Amino acid sequence: MGRENSRPSGSSIFAKSLAGTALAGAGIVVRNSIILVDFAEDGIRRGLTIEQAVVDAGAVRFRPMLLTALAVSVGSAVILFDPIFQGLSISLAAGEVASLLISRMAVPVLYALVRRRAGSDVEELHPQRSGKSEETGDELALTG
Repeated sequence: MGRENSRPSGSSIFAKSLAGTALAGAGIVVRNSIILVDFAEDGIRRGLTIEQAVVDAGAVRFRPMLLTALAVSVGSAVILFDPIFQGLSISLAAGEVASLLISRMAVPVLYALVRRRAGSDVEELHPQRSGKSEETGDELALTG
């Protein structure tokens, strides 16, 4: 009758393990999300549509995000056999893989929705493509 929840694998996950996972994983998730959005913004500045920029950013950032998740998972395997830190190891590895999958889907979709709702795809960053002058906002004749 301990304070732990026994798992079929024989490991125990304590509240401290979950708190440690939240603290350790939060920094990685936030960093990956910021970099993903920054790459998408860069694509929009280069003239891509929101959809193209989000897809390109996801393609460029997928390998580094995957390698980070794998590094955390493999690094946490070191403490997997320590009875005190076993729960932390399992929750850290599983949390990092889950956050990779969720952030790969949620961040681009939410970014595109917010960006589209703000109506800033063409008008703010590419006044020449929207047919409006930057200085006056007057309609321009689009050529070629």
